[in-house]
Amino acid sequence: MTALLLTAFFSLPAAYADSLEAALVKAAPDANAKVIALAVRASQCSRAQGTSPVQRLAVIDYSLPSTVQRLWVFDLKQRKLLFHELVAHGRNSGENMASQFSNQNASYATSLGLYRTQSSYVGQNGYSLRMEGLEPGFNDNAFERAIVIHGAPYVSPALARANGRIGRSLGCPAVRPAIAHRLIDSMKDGQLLFSYYPDQRWLKSSSYINCGNATVADSSRSNSSP
Repeated sequence: MTALLLTAFFSLPAAYADSLEAALVKAAPDANAKVIALAVRASQCSRAQGTSPVQRLAVIDYSLPSTVQRLWVFDLKQRKLLFHELVAHGRNSGENMASQFSNQNASYATSLGLYRTQSSYVGQNGYSLRMEGLEPGFNDNAFERAIVIHGAPYVSPALARANGRIGRSLGCPAVRPAIAHRLIDSMKDGQLLFSYYPDQRWLKSSSYINCGNATVADSSRSNSSP
């Protein structure tokens, strides 16, 4: 009986992650289910590594063009979708499609990986949200680079239709001004953002998406899915 109880106890985190993944995939049918699975895995790994539980998880799929809504914000407690939005990538990451990513200062490129949000503030881009990059070599310069969530007028469906892409940032995941304040308030103070692209080096080495498992790089080598 004791062995059965222990087995059930240690299976709870995996069962929770599986059920959460299924709920988020159902809430966001336009999202790539495999990307959602990686985001859930990363959030669970962050908790296993000692960080506090979170209530919100944002997922950005940079394998999609800037003209489509590639940002999802989930309420993990209620397991529902809060936002599904356009989001900008850095000007040196690409035109409509992002393909280049950097952790370097003044690169004006987007960084991949898992972030933890910090406090909101009002800066040169208005109401904004600071973030801490959690992945050494991939996004841990985010705070120093001032990679923040903010509203930007160039994130616009009209510009996407007129120009074949939305405007680009200096590396920040900028969103539409109309929803920026509400989105930032939902994500501030210790929530998680997962920035995805099928970059083989990151997929192979990330301690968050490979937490206690074999690496996932090989499964995405032939296409843009993880």
